[in-house]
Amino acid sequence: MQRDTRQRRAIRRVFMDTGRPLTPDEVLVMGQQQVHSLGLATVYRNIKILHEEGWLAEVELPGGGTRYELAERPHHHHFLCRECDQAYDVHNCPDQVEELAPPGFTVDGHELILFGLCAACS
Repeated sequence: MQRDTRQRRAIRRVFMDTGRPLTPDEVLVMGQQQVHSLGLATVYRNIKILHEEGWLAEVELPGGGTRYELAERPHHHHFLCRECDQAYDVHNCPDQVEELAPPGFTVDGHELILFGLCAACS
């Protein structure tokens, strides 16, 4: 078990307060509001540890690198803003997604990513 440092608490707080997938750079900017001396290497190291512990999950979105969000969240999808590159959660899921598969295929999971402009960029 890893030590609970001020930096790790700040990083955890960022994820809990933000409630959306974040890049390490976003975590750095928000975390520095709580711990001014927080550095990018510390963010990456702690994200890696929190991911290995199962507290964070990776979110792969096109063109934006790996983002992270709280693990053990219910099934959901994502919206990616084309202007500011921020990702947001989408909590609705389309009905009967299995019908989109070719005849005879079996669907065992799906991901949906919406693209456009967020409210701030619209």
